[in-house]
Parts: sequence; C-alpha cells; structure tokens
Amino acid sequence: MNEPIISVSGLRGIVGAQLNPTVASTYTAALASHLPQGIVILGRDSRPSGEMFSRTIAAVLQAHGHDVIDLGIAATPTIGVEVRRHHAVAGIQISASHNPPEYNGMKLFGADGRVINRQAGDKVLQAYRNHSVRWVNVEELGTYAVEDAPHAAHLEKVLSTISVAPIQRRAFRVLLDCNRGAGGMLGRRLLEELGCQVDVLGETPDGRFEHPPEPTMENLAPVCDLAKSGTYDVVFCQDPDADRLAVIDERGTYIGEELTLALCLLDALPKKPGTVVTNCATSSLSKLIAAQFNCRLIQAAVGEANVADLMIEQGAVFGGEGNGGPIDPEVGYVRDSFVGMARVLSLLASTDSPLSVIVEGLPKLAMYKDKAAIEGVELRAVMERLMTHFADAQSSMPDGLKLEWPDRWLLVRGSNTEPIVRLIAEAPTVDQARDLCQQARTAAGL
Repeated sequence: MNEPIISVSGLRGIVGAQLNPTVASTYTAALASHLPQGIVILGRDSRPSGEMFSRTIAAVLQAHGHDVIDLGIAATPTIGVEVRRHHAVAGIQISASHNPPEYNGMKLFGADGRVINRQAGDKVLQAYRNHSVRWVNVEELGTYAVEDAPHAAHLEKVLSTISVAPIQRRAFRVLLDCNRGAGGMLGRRLLEELGCQVDVLGETPDGRFEHPPEPTMENLAPVCDLAKSGTYDVVFCQDPDADRLAVIDERGTYIGEELTLALCLLDALPKKPGTVVTNCATSSLSKLIAAQFNCRLIQAAVGEANVADLMIEQGAVFGGEGNGGPIDPEVGYVRDSFVGMARVLSLLASTDSPLSVIVEGLPKLAMYKDKAAIEGVELRAVMERLMTHFADAQSSMPDGLKLEWPDRWLLVRGSNTEPIVRLIAEAPTVDQARDLCQQARTAAGL
C-alpha cells in the first residue's frame, strides 16, 4: 500500500511509505482551500516525525492565507479547546493515535472545536483527490505564532467540572503512564492541582514509547506489575495523543478502557442527570448505570464524530466510546483522558472506597472481539443470514447489524479500511461472548 489510510476525520500512514510531506501538503491544501479566512490551530503528539510535518502543514496553511497558532506538543482534546478559545476556523492535530511509532497522521477539527464529521470529511477527501489548492499572493500570506501556554485553558475547563476540594483532601497517590506521549505535561499539572502525590512514567514527550502505544491489558502488563506493590490508589494510562484512558486499580488489576466511561458516569450522572450517548460497540455497563440514575442512553454509529453529532442533537450531558474515551460537553465534544482522570478521582473521593471495591460492585459483563475476511462476500447477505439465524434477538442497524438479548449483544460491522467484518459480543462471561461470535461466523459462513 502506497496510499495513506483515510477516514472521515483524517488520515494516517507509515512515514515514508504512505505518509510524506507531499501527502501532508496535499491534504492540508484540500482542507485550507475550503476554509473561510481565519486562524487554524496546529498541534502534534510526541512522535519524532511530528515536527517535520508541523513545519510543512504550517507553511501550506500560511500560503493559503490562514494565520497559524502552533501549540507544539499537545493532547488531541486540547486542540478542540484552543480552536474554540481562539475562534479559529479549523484545527489540525498531527498524530497517529495508538498506532506504532513508524506511523503518523492528521486529524481535522472544525470551527466548533470537534473532530469533523462525515459530511465535512467527504468534502476534504474529494478536494484531496482533486489536488485542490487556493494559493494567495504575498500580501495575503498568513502569519505564524507559537502559543506560550497551550494547556492552561484545557486545565481550567476540566477542573471546573468537578469539586476539587474533596479530591485535594484525600491526597491520592497516583501513577500516570503517558508512555512518552503528549499527555504528560497537562496530566501532571492536572493531578498536582488536584492535590495528588504523582509519579509519572514516560514523562519526556519524545515519542520513544516504552511499551506498545495502545493501552491494552497485554501492553500494560509491566505497569500493572508496578502497581501490585500497593503504592498507588489508582494508575492512569494514556495513549500517545491522550484522548483515551485505561485505568489500573490499587491492587494492580487492569480495569481497562471499556470501564473508563462507566466510572465517569457513576460520578457525573448523580450530579447532572440527563441523556447519555455512546457508540453501539460500547459496553452495556454504561446503559445499566444510566438506568440506575433514571437517565436515557442512546447509541450512535462507531466513531467519535458520530457520537458527538448525536450528543449535540440530543443535548446529552455526557457521552463517549468504550475505547477509554469519555466526552464531557462542558469541556468539549472530543474524547478526553483528562476528563476521565478527574472524574475517576472525584468518584474515589465521593465514595471513600477503593477502586477495586467500586468495580466489584458493577454488573459482571465480558466482551469478546473477532474478525473475519469477507473478500468476495456480499455484506448485506451476511446480515440477512444472521437476522434469520438469531430470530429471537432484537435487531437494529446503527452501524452494521446489532443483535440484542436481555443479557448479551452481538455487533457485526464491515471495516471501512479492510475487506473484513468485525464481530463484537458482550455477555455475562467471556466464554459466552466468544461462543456468540463463533455462532455468528458459522451461521454467516465466515
């Protein structure tokens, strides 16, 4: 593959093989040529290639007449906050999220400070394919400035969503694993403002990841081992651009990403009840917790932009995705690991219980994920066979096919970038969830 992987909100690829300054320039021009004149916020995660791409992207934006405010190394949710604060017309985050270090990418933000949706993304993609440009003459060139305090406004917004004093009184012992990503600078400041005793792993933001960057159980095994000493009340683990958060409890048990949103809701909904939005692949724990507080939970298609769209439409008080990405509209319509850390600490302070005890009190659910090749197979026929086989299930199509029973569910959806179908199941045990996926594969002939 020589082409980068392009989604509705950006692109990513292996540096050199798929992503180079020419590709970045063409994609930036595609965005810039359709924007009204104004400020564009630019940031990057800590990958070594990020500075090179930042210089390229800034030059293209200036050459289209846009004024660039460069945040330098900053978390993805910080871009959204700064777009709104500066009344910018767009934002660009240079990041490949949880992909390995040989990757980099670009994520696009609209003037509303959120990741662009499919409609806007399709326009940029078409412009990219057409090599659209709108170069200006020398009198119209944009300016370039570096933001001196890129994290201050984001910090203030997160702190405003919780009661700070009860957390400060507890003086929690916290280990933050930012894995040499972009989250350490704001992460340390937030935790210290909350009165925590903080140790940080991989604080230097140089992109030389100390373990694989996706915060999964396998990748975080060494961090769990550190936590088994009993030194810490909680361990927070970020991905490189700090929009996702995994949690480890005081005993060194990996709580994971799927529970991050559920824990946030336990803290947020008693204080501000209302509609919650998740994607359709998120654990049912969030739905059960919402019901506990007489709140409605509705589901969007997979993807941060889809969740944000539905949150805005429904006036939701909270939302997010089960990949460790809580979204608090009071901070911004962007997945935010810092929102997650603040809410989990607030929950610990208000319940006066260890995290392990809180988690043990939640309903027991397990998730299993699988995938199968579908090259040459009609996806619609697969869905019809599954609806026939699982006739006792309630079926819907928020994103692919979702089949639901009182205590379990199965989601089958085609990949946007590969000829595969993804199967995700949740049930009371992992064996039951795995069996549901296997039944689906057999029934669909996959």
